[in-house]
Amino acid sequence: MKHCALLLFAAATFPGFGQSFRPDPVTNPSAKASVQPNLSVAPDGSVVLSWVEPAPNGSYALRYAVRRRTQWSEAHTIASRPHFFRQPAELPEVVAITDKLWMAHWVEMPNESSEAENVYVSSSSDGVHWTTPSIAHQDRSPVQHGLVSMAASGPDEISLIWLEALHGEDSPTYLMRTIVNASGKEVREERLDGDVCACCPTTIVRTAKGLLIAYRGHTPQDIRDISVVRFENGKWSQPKTLNADNWKLNACPTNAAAVAAKGDRVAVAWFTGAQDSPRVQIAFSSDSGSTFGKPTLVSTGRAFGYTSVALDDDGSAIVSWLEQGGQDGARVMVRQVTPAGAAGPVARVAEGGRMALGYPRLAHSSSGTFIAWGDPKQVQTAQLKK
Repeated sequence: MKHCALLLFAAATFPGFGQSFRPDPVTNPSAKASVQPNLSVAPDGSVVLSWVEPAPNGSYALRYAVRRRTQWSEAHTIASRPHFFRQPAELPEVVAITDKLWMAHWVEMPNESSEAENVYVSSSSDGVHWTTPSIAHQDRSPVQHGLVSMAASGPDEISLIWLEALHGEDSPTYLMRTIVNASGKEVREERLDGDVCACCPTTIVRTAKGLLIAYRGHTPQDIRDISVVRFENGKWSQPKTLNADNWKLNACPTNAAAVAAKGDRVAVAWFTGAQDSPRVQIAFSSDSGSTFGKPTLVSTGRAFGYTSVALDDDGSAIVSWLEQGGQDGARVMVRQVTPAGAAGPVARVAEGGRMALGYPRLAHSSSGTFIAWGDPKQVQTAQLKK
């Protein structure tokens, strides 16, 4: 009875909680055959959409546009390169740190016959003119450097979080951090975890107390649960398992966690296949990620994962994920979950193939809640309304 009362209280506390989202399609400036959509929120509340699209002479271009109120800006090109790694998990990212500092990162695969992957970074003071791209890691050997995420870690710097596999797939993969200054140059590099899941994306946010990173860990027994690590008071915490799912897997799922933060409030959504029950879960923290509550089940069917999460103005989370279903095999789903664990109605956003849908991305700001996903024709976007 107490649990039911708590859920009723949570639903009553969050206006519109019992209503399902309605995806309202939004035309965007991406070109045909565009891929790898990503979203971020600028300091003024505008939404930034980035993507990769074909460019002349067999190259590809990383481009972005800004949505202010109800209109997209013209699309700007950050870099045109022949070797963008166009794998759904390797999402480039474009972020406005301040109105005078923009940062972008992406991964290139210079030789498709080898496993070499390199992380590149570029900066801009106006969002239009970008610095010459530079490699954002010290190691130059032909191994995997990738699965990057990015967040501001100071007024004139960002922290890139990425994975490094110096000795191949059969040896431990490292969780790394690179600090990049406003001119787009590497300042410092450090290792944060000496054994992580080799092909699962990273995610990082800035909380009221400092940086918080979520990623898929790895043990010698092949347990692949989500780990978190925090940077507070000038030092990193030890990696900590977010929830003991005990997912044992002798393979790499290319599937990890998504994190969102506002002040001290944090939400982490993730996929697990533990107990032969593929599912998406979410857990909340009210102390910048020092502790988390018990997880809430988000998915309703056989989940594929590939989660994204955003916090709305009331403190509840908006979560998206891929789930089995539809003529082509996968659906983009979304729902709201309160910090008390009350999950709202599920809405279907799109259907398609798993690889084509990619990693759908969410963003919430004063402009509204938006979602972007992949499609064989071009990147798709919608506003989620109730």
